[in-house]
Amino acid sequence: MDALLLLFAAIALGGLVFLPWMRRRRAAAHTQRGLTVATDPMAGYGFVPLEQLDVRLPGPDEELARALDEVRRTHDWRPAAELLRSTGDDWELRWQRVQTLAGAAAFELAESAQATAGGARTGGIWLRTWRAEAPKDPGGAQTHAQFLVLQALRDPGSQDFRMILEEARTVCREAALLAPGSPIAHITELAVARGLGERAADYEELWAEVHRRAPHHMGAHLAALPYWSQKWHGSRKEAEEFAARAAAAAPAKSLLPALPLFAVYEHLPEANMVRSLFQSAVVERAIEGAHFALQQAPADHPMAPHVRHLLVWFLVRAERYAEAMEQLRLVDGHVGAVPWSYGRSPAAEYAAYRALAIAGWEQLGGTSANFRAQG
Repeated sequence: MDALLLLFAAIALGGLVFLPWMRRRRAAAHTQRGLTVATDPMAGYGFVPLEQLDVRLPGPDEELARALDEVRRTHDWRPAAELLRSTGDDWELRWQRVQTLAGAAAFELAESAQATAGGARTGGIWLRTWRAEAPKDPGGAQTHAQFLVLQALRDPGSQDFRMILEEARTVCREAALLAPGSPIAHITELAVARGLGERAADYEELWAEVHRRAPHHMGAHLAALPYWSQKWHGSRKEAEEFAARAAAAAPAKSLLPALPLFAVYEHLPEANMVRSLFQSAVVERAIEGAHFALQQAPADHPMAPHVRHLLVWFLVRAERYAEAMEQLRLVDGHVGAVPWSYGRSPAAEYAAYRALAIAGWEQLGGTSANFRAQG
């Protein structure tokens, strides 16, 4: 199923899902190498088996997982609505949950379309029913707007791409009116504006609106970063400056010092297999910034798993295996995050890097026993 619609279009980073063919090929090569290095990476370490890895979420969220299961089982929108009501104005957590619910609806729609081979598409009907039966529910409108963005990003070259994004913008603005103090709809509109190729001045105006409502929102910064990247409407320099400014202005206990790591990742050269690249000063500074952010931020920060997953990828590439193992200890079990979501099989991509980390750990004299003892 196209790797769960490329893992719901990279969930919290919507819009960064269409990477060049070469990057996917390199990822597949790493997967094969990693699975060859350690075919049973769970033995003695307590890691979750590959087939049990949860590709829907970047980290544990039992309330969200229960709501997803209930919605899928009953096709009733109310568990999703209640989840968002109970989330309240925890904007980081709400953003994560809205994206995941929208991704679930998009996946169900694609799944039903494939099953019926051109017939009626019944998947995700709960979202349509939600909007019809509770049109004034801001949670339904926020989820619908994000759903439309995901639908558009499935095929950015399609004839309907701009039309779907224009509809998404309309729903974003409706959602904003239903929840005047919330940044969620405005964050979704960042992806809409990026896809529609808004002028820099207009995009900056939209970003100012997001920033006014949630100045230190990690998810918002991750959503805004792609616009300034070389792949979209900016350059490496612009993206890195955006990330550096956010990191420098970050308050205590913020994850924003990790943002430069994402900027570096998005501008890695295609031929990035050389170890020295990942031991360069630029990469080392970004890694240390991510470490610092994770040490300062609350352990249960909703966006912390996103940082940890990308950190695992960099640490394995830099052959800093002991540090990678520590991050794996904290994040193992859920793989709904960049960079795994860029591959054809997110669980296999993650398991390959986990296997490489274990192999490197053991080459340095580590064992499963002392790994468990350190935990």
